[in-house]
Amino acid sequence: MSMEYSFILDRIVETGKDIFGDGLVGIYLHGSLAMGCFHPAKSDIDLIIVIRNSASDRQKKRLMYILVELNESAPPKGIECSVVTEAACQNREYPTPFMLHFSPAHLEWFRTNPEDYINNMKGTDPDLAAHFMIIRHFGIVLYGRPVEQVFDEVPREYYLKSICSDIASSGEDILENPVYVILNLCRVLGYAKEGLVLSKKAGGEWGLTNLPTVYAPLVQEALACYASEREMQPDAGEAEAFNIYMRQCIKDRIT
Repeated sequence: MSMEYSFILDRIVETGKDIFGDGLVGIYLHGSLAMGCFHPAKSDIDLIIVIRNSASDRQKKRLMYILVELNESAPPKGIECSVVTEAACQNREYPTPFMLHFSPAHLEWFRTNPEDYINNMKGTDPDLAAHFMIIRHFGIVLYGRPVEQVFDEVPREYYLKSICSDIASSGEDILENPVYVILNLCRVLGYAKEGLVLSKKAGGEWGLTNLPTVYAPLVQEALACYASEREMQPDAGEAEAFNIYMRQCIKDRIT
């Protein structure tokens, strides 16, 4: 785990303990920081805070103000943090319910109308099943109980739905965000075909050895850009052909 942002993680742990007290079950790091493929220019800091029961509006607001402050010192993509109950981690329903979510994408909403944000930033999130699976395999306990005591196994059906929801608009997104989409398509197929739980980096590496060689240059370029600050500008025809091929392969494996 990169130590560059350890002060942010330490502050979030202390904040969680202060706000939730005995109601805090644990704080868990997932995503690229936990999986060993973090790159400051391309990665965010991914966290799940687990609490015993529901959080009060006051607790939510206190946490949000700290996260907004810490986000200023985070990498460019910022902090992604969800607050969930212990019951939600048992994976009995999909999409997974959450109590609060912080993301740079919603900063303006919170700054403009914090009361409305606190009242309405809750519900269900299809991404959480994938986050829980990553925590089960790679998660780092920043504070609290061991992963296996908090997070139950994620059903294959839920994980597939979760990761497939992430590529639902890959046809529209592949030219706008090619690195993310190309590597995500690889890791989704890696799971659909072989049951492998992969990071984006590992997904791309799996693709290099398991996909037709005609796609190797595209995947290799995505991996190179993922590990650097270079932007990827793929040929539109090649990218679209790759997307069509990958989506068909994924469909063949899950239907």
